[in-house]
Amino acid sequence: MIDPDPKSNRPPEIEPAIRAIAMPADANGNGDIFGGWIMSQMDLAGGSVASIQARGRVATVGVKEIAFHVPVAVGDEVSCYAQMTRRGRTSVTTHIEVWVRRRNVHDQVKVTEGEFTYVAIEADGSPKALPPVESAE
Repeated sequence: MIDPDPKSNRPPEIEPAIRAIAMPADANGNGDIFGGWIMSQMDLAGGSVASIQARGRVATVGVKEIAFHVPVAVGDEVSCYAQMTRRGRTSVTTHIEVWVRRRNVHDQVKVTEGEFTYVAIEADGSPKALPPVESAE
């Protein structure tokens, strides 16, 4: 479960949706990783969670409240934790937290968080209803 406390000092107690290593090609001239690269990792993570709910293809339809708390450096291990926060008729909203483990350091730091919304789509790109939620029985 993702902790709603923005000052939390521990990563969520769920598996990350994705992990990546920040590389030099993803950095600006000062050695900090571009915010756009971080956003793309967040979008991949949220899309993965949303596609499971849709049991198929989804498209990003909205992004809001992205907060960049701390810069990401080349060599950081970037982990994106994504959890569904809302399920509509055709859409899924996810909250995503990005945590990094600095090179050769055990502790992790929350660097970014935000909300992404996806819509389930047909092969032709038109919206489709989400399938019913399967019961846990």
